[in-house]
Amino acid sequence: MKNNLFYKVFGTYLIITLVAMVTVGVYATRQIKARITERVEGDLTSYARLIDLGFSETEIDQTIQRLSALSNARISVIDAGGVVLADSSGGISGMDNHLNRPEIQEARVRGKGRSVRFSRTLGVDTLYLAFPMGETPEIRGYIRLARPLVEVRQSVRNITILILQSFLIVGALSFLIAFIFTSRLVSPIQEMEQFTKRLRDGEETGSLMIGSSDETGRLARNINYLVAELQEKIRFADEERGKLEAVFSSMEDGILVLDTQDRIETTNDTAERIFAFRPEEVVGRTLLEAFRNIPLQQALDRFKKAGASLSQEITLGEGDLTVLDVTLSPVQGLPPGEEKTMIVLRDVTRLKKLERVRADFVANVTHEIKTPLTAILGFIETLRGGAIDEKETAKGFLETIQRHAERLDRLVDDLLTISDAELGEMSFLFESVSIDGIIENILPVIEPGASQKGIRIEKDLPDNLPPIRGDRDRLHQIVLNVLDNALKFTPEGGAISIRGVDGKDGTVSVTVADTGVGIPKDEIPRLGERFYRVDKTRSRELGGTGLGLSIVKHLITAHDGRMEIDSQVGKGTIVSLIFPVFREDIVA
Repeated sequence: MKNNLFYKVFGTYLIITLVAMVTVGVYATRQIKARITERVEGDLTSYARLIDLGFSETEIDQTIQRLSALSNARISVIDAGGVVLADSSGGISGMDNHLNRPEIQEARVRGKGRSVRFSRTLGVDTLYLAFPMGETPEIRGYIRLARPLVEVRQSVRNITILILQSFLIVGALSFLIAFIFTSRLVSPIQEMEQFTKRLRDGEETGSLMIGSSDETGRLARNINYLVAELQEKIRFADEERGKLEAVFSSMEDGILVLDTQDRIETTNDTAERIFAFRPEEVVGRTLLEAFRNIPLQQALDRFKKAGASLSQEITLGEGDLTVLDVTLSPVQGLPPGEEKTMIVLRDVTRLKKLERVRADFVANVTHEIKTPLTAILGFIETLRGGAIDEKETAKGFLETIQRHAERLDRLVDDLLTISDAELGEMSFLFESVSIDGIIENILPVIEPGASQKGIRIEKDLPDNLPPIRGDRDRLHQIVLNVLDNALKFTPEGGAISIRGVDGKDGTVSVTVADTGVGIPKDEIPRLGERFYRVDKTRSRELGGTGLGLSIVKHLITAHDGRMEIDSQVGKGTIVSLIFPVFREDIVA
């Protein structure tokens, strides 16, 4: 309640009114009392003059008795020595000497003495007046008149009651007027206070409707203007912040913003994904505290020292490393002392891998082409040197040239296949295909090679295996490549098994297991890369281009399938080809 403006203003009005009424009452009472006392004093003075003019020692008692009755006052006649000669109340024999009474002393000095003393007998103040008798310089005695101020007390009491009655009426009116005035004064202010509170709480505020033309009305209009301006700025700021957040969230680059103390202030989703953290785990921490990455902290230290934008490449993690291109730059447009730093993190891991793959590809293509070309050119040079006349020798050379030319042809065909698959230029005719039929068409192709090496081929395909969705020719190419690899890397006397399984999840799995040399675990993830061979020398001797599994990987991905490989060195390899089941509503 103490903090309520209404009670403060209303209480102030009441206090002012109360103080004014008390002040007026006290002043009026004093003035009335003084005026009545002056009148009484004037009357007593007149009676004293009458006594002095008609003074007669023989008739003094009768005179003062008559005047006492007229003036309603006690009259005493005192000689120059202070002895009471006569008193209207009678019995002067036991009276004290009055010479030292205040009024007698004042009358002796000034010609008139006055004193007001409280009478315990009457219980009221009594006015005492004393005058010297006679016109001669020598004082013969004193006339003293005393009247109780009962009249004054009664008059003051009556006036006080009248004033209190008036004050009650005036107070009630003042209370009502103060209440109305305070309400009208405070109501707009309270309305503005409620308006600004809703504004602070983010509620819908509308506008202040105060029709007054005074300062409160102008203040309300100013507040409406400021609120409209503020809401427009907030809307604009929210819009810009939304855009900035959208940009931050959609950026492929990670963003870290550091405050003036080099503590993380803001991050985006990409940075959270790169460093695998939640915002609350790093906000408010330094780079070293958050990521424990010394190169990143060193880059920040160099940036602070140089005072200019800086770029550096750093790595994260162990084993499968993440490579980041880090750019540090100052945030522009901030006042001095509030400098901030923006760190842009670009994940170039895939780019680095692609650069390595490209370098490997160029090297492999060069090597794969150079080897047969060198052989072809060498044999041609030999034939031109005279070996062409030796029929048997020339025939062997030509067969070798043909074999290397066919290898080049296969290499070019495989490269074109991979290129078409990667560029999306390969056409597919998806239909319902029986995987059993595909395998039956492929077996006659690989059985002669298997017979030569004494490799046993086992086939276990259930009769109720559902058809798969695929392109017949491309499926033939996928399965043939996998079986051809199994045949190449399975030693003589080994075995290859082909099994089909209904996955019951809308897929069909074709598993090709061999008893070949096997593949090291750390090499399996790289299978499917172009020109990648586990045993490069053996693969070339067997006529491989190193592109077979890469082709399988691209083609099976185009079929919405996947390839899984499990292998143990010296025991063999299992390749699982998983295809979606054919559905009538999905053909193309």
